[in-house]
Amino acid sequence: MPNFIQIIGPQAVGKMTVGQELSKITGYKLLYNHMTIEMVTKIFDYDKAAFRKINSVIRYEIFKEFSKSNEKGIIFTGCFDFENDFKEEKSEIDKWMSLFEKNYTIELETTLEERLRRNKTANRLEHKPSKRDLKWSEEDLLKSINKHRFNSIPGEGEKIFENFIKIDNTDLSPEEVAKIIKQKFNL
Repeated sequence: MPNFIQIIGPQAVGKMTVGQELSKITGYKLLYNHMTIEMVTKIFDYDKAAFRKINSVIRYEIFKEFSKSNEKGIIFTGCFDFENDFKEEKSEIDKWMSLFEKNYTIELETTLEERLRRNKTANRLEHKPSKRDLKWSEEDLLKSINKHRFNSIPGEGEKIFENFIKIDNTDLSPEEVAKIIKQKFNL
């Protein structure tokens, strides 16, 4: 049975890029959150209930089918709000995780300055068309700081998720972070 890895953290912290590197060294498949977001926003506006519902259904169905496969594992990236819709969000993640034998959660954090820099990187813009409007993307990133808490406080993540590690990746390359994750969880 495949394993499930989720990489969480605020926008532009490096989740997808770390996921890409972790996929290379583990053979796990990568489903970064914008793979479904970009598809569903072509039909439903991001801020609508229909968007959230359809996006959730698509992800669950992917995980359900993947959990029955002979693959080694899947890596998913996304934001996790440690304050606002915590229970609803955690319930959805638990539903996904229940499909898999082993689950791992990696939380990334970095400085705001580094996130603003990463928000403009070629890899991010290539894979996330909705982020190509840099003015909007930066404003959304800054606005989210007052609306959400996408990083845990010390000791919080371990209480919420089993097999949890928090990594400050401000001064680490995606390759270095992927190696830390692989070694920590013996992937």
